[in-house]
Order: sequence, then C-alpha cells, then structure tokens
Amino acid sequence: MVRVRFAPSPTGYLHIGGARTALFNWLFAREHNGKFILRIEDTDKERSTEESLNEILRSLRWLGLNWDEGPDIGGPYGPYFQSQRLDIYLKYIDKLLDENKAYKCFCTKEELEEERKKAESEKRAFKYSGKCKNLPEYEIKQKEQAKIPYTVRIKIDQEGETVIKDKIRGEVVFQNFVLDDFIIMRADKMPVYNFVVVIDDALMQITHVIRGEDHLSNTPKQIHIYKALGFNIPEFAHIPLILGPDKSKLSKRHGETSCGVYEKNGFLPEAFINYLALLGWSPDGEKTEMSVDEIIKEFSLEKVHKAGAIFDNQKLLWLNGVYIRKKNINELTELCIPYLKESGLITDDDIKNKYEYIKKVVALQQEKIKTLSEISHLSDYFFKDNITLTEDAKKILEKNKQDIKKVIETLKNIIIEVGVEKSKVEEKIRIDMEKAGIKPKVFMHVIRVILTGTTIGPGLFDIIETLGKDVCLKRIENTLANDF
Repeated sequence: MVRVRFAPSPTGYLHIGGARTALFNWLFAREHNGKFILRIEDTDKERSTEESLNEILRSLRWLGLNWDEGPDIGGPYGPYFQSQRLDIYLKYIDKLLDENKAYKCFCTKEELEEERKKAESEKRAFKYSGKCKNLPEYEIKQKEQAKIPYTVRIKIDQEGETVIKDKIRGEVVFQNFVLDDFIIMRADKMPVYNFVVVIDDALMQITHVIRGEDHLSNTPKQIHIYKALGFNIPEFAHIPLILGPDKSKLSKRHGETSCGVYEKNGFLPEAFINYLALLGWSPDGEKTEMSVDEIIKEFSLEKVHKAGAIFDNQKLLWLNGVYIRKKNINELTELCIPYLKESGLITDDDIKNKYEYIKKVVALQQEKIKTLSEISHLSDYFFKDNITLTEDAKKILEKNKQDIKKVIETLKNIIIEVGVEKSKVEEKIRIDMEKAGIKPKVFMHVIRVILTGTTIGPGLFDIIETLGKDVCLKRIENTLANDF
C-alpha cells in the first residue's frame, strides 16, 4: 500500500510551499487509495509553539487535506510528534555504535574550526578528517569518564556513488567522496534531522517521500542511513520550488505566503487547491478550472515539472473570482456574512431579520468580488445610514455641479411617482432626464454618487431597487440640503 507523509515543523504558519507539498502527497495517496500521514517535526523546542501547531492544522483542514494517521487521531505507528520519539531514535544510535557503523567524536568546536580554516586555505571543500573514527576503546572510556562532550558520526564509505532514482528528476548521482562522516547526534544528545527523518519514515512504512527539491541534497546522506540500518529505501520525488515573480524562492518580500492569511482574506479553499495543484503540475489538455476529484483522477508524479513554478497572485485572484461566481447564492451569502459582521456592517439581529436583503446585496456583488473579504468595502453603502464620498465621487460632483440639483430633483419625482422597481425607474428616468436636458452620462454618474458615495458598483437600477424608496429619498434629501 502507498504510504506518504507531510511533516511540518510547528515554528510558524503553513507556507504556500508547504501546503503545495502536503497537497501533492495527499493527491498521490488518494490517487493510489493509499494513506496520507501527518507527522509533526517539533524537536526545535525553542521555536516550536502550540499556536503554530494549531495554525498549521487549521490551514490543512481548511484546504480539505484530511490525514489518515496523525497527532490528533493516532494510528498504528505513533507517536506522531518527533519530540515524543526520542527513545526510539537513541535506540538506533546505539545500534549503529554497537555495530561499528558509527562512532563517538570528541572533537571540539575549535578543532573543527581549525580544520575548516585549513580547507579554506587549501581552496578545497571542508570535510571532517575522521580523526576520532579509530580511537582505541580505552581512550574513548577515558574521555567519557572525564565527561568530555561528544557527537555521534556515521561512517561513510568514500568509494563509489549514491544513485537516487527520482520519480520526477530521473536518475540523480552523487559521488560518495563528497560526503564526510556527518553527525547524526549532537553533543546535547539530540539526533539530527537527517537521522530522525529516516527512522520515522522507515518505522512508519513510508513508501514514497515526496518533498521540495531543496531536500535533494539531503537524500544521499539519508540513503546511507537507510542502508546502515538495513531499512527498505522508499521511492523519492523532489518537486520544484515555488518562485516569486523575480524567479527567486517565494518569500515574504514577494507578498503574503501564509495559507492562513489567504483564508482570512476570503479565498475559497477549492480555488486555492485548484491553483496550488497547477503550480508545477500540468493535467492533460489546457485545463484551468478543476475540481478536487478531477485533480485526483489526473494527478501523477510523472506530470510534475522539473522547473520552478512562479506564484502569480493575480491569476489566483482571477481563479478565486471564477469560483465565487459559480457559487450558489445561498452558500455565498453564508460565506460573506462573517466578513460583513466583522466589519460592523451587520449584526446578529440583521442576519435574523434582514437575511433576504443581505442575500440580495451579495447577489448584486457576486460578479464583482474576487475575494469574500471584498464584500464589505464594496457594499458598505447598502448598510450604512450615512455614506462617505470617495475622492473620485467628489470629482464627479464637482465636474457636474451645475446639473446636480436638476438631476436629483428629477430622480426624486420619479421615485415618488413610480417607486423603485427596476424596470419602471429605468424606463421613466431616461425620458424625464432627457426632458430636463440632462445627458445620460451625467445623470447616471451623479445618481450613483449621491446614492452610494462611489463611482463603481453593480448596475445603477439594481442599486436603486435594492436600497429601497425610503433610503433613496433620504439620500436625495441629504444631497439637496447641501449648497450646490
């Protein structure tokens, strides 16, 4: 059975790159009816926090990336927190020492720094000399009795090469002579990442390790550990990095990189998943909009690109808008309500007593908004008693100052006579404004400004009908009260 894992460190939010890695693992598992395992790499005690863990779990749940085994649901290969597995790691450290496949290194930082400087002076890459590899047993015991700190290093055969059969990159070859006897346990008795990840993946029976290409350089070291312990080596697939517009690794200097912020800003998880899937992977044909089921059906590691994928926030915004426009209005209203409420535009009583009105406003904005959060600032004039003019709106009034009074008096008479029904107002307004000698471009702009305070929005006659007779007349009176 296919078993894959996602193993984040709870030292911050879920980065877009991490989310894409989790997604590709999840898709591969679902494609093959396998298992998706969540493991928490929390050995960095100083930086790991409960808050970060909860944020990562919440983001994964928002994306719909459900796991089959993990820290909150358990499973047959737990515990799923690395911090709870230290005894397991130390057991395998002892195994390598007992089998003479690893050794204790008593070299001090100063000694290692001296070796490093010597390598630099000789213009060669630094490699540990291995001076502690063949220490006699009595000397080791003496140093231990003297409580001299030591690390543990694995013995690396310098002959030959390590071949990685990567499912994306093909055959990748590393010459063993470039490796040294690297540390697998630090002096504080904490095993290092390259060691614990092998132990966890082996004991959790991970069949495929799917991760970012920045881990490719770690892979030969990990393969040596697999071999030293006699573990089965999983298949590897190193996916391309996500890049910013300048083609450097995506980071905060390119904009927001936290999945949680995208959720907060009103991106739909199905749109976000759709976009993430297309970063470094291409389905058959020229498809842009794909449901999760469609992605699972078409996904394969063989279709993942080798080159980095550029994150385009404008394309994500566009795709999110597409998904919003496809939403059922009842569902979209429920999604928008928290944003309207948070911005103070509606209350719980409004949700109860004015739900149909709220739904009508959301329906008017459905074609306009690209994120759920935009519903608030684009719709505030539907909910506020007093509107505020934008700078562009002020310019419209200033430009058409001589016609304002005539426009709004004509509009007032129309609304008093026929009400606010869209078809009736639209039919009469053109006739009456023409009689008053006012051009359509003028009265359309002026009416929009005095009723909404802005120059953009849904259709003008939809706005009039939705605001209703009382609100329209009140805003007309407020305008007439000003001296134009």
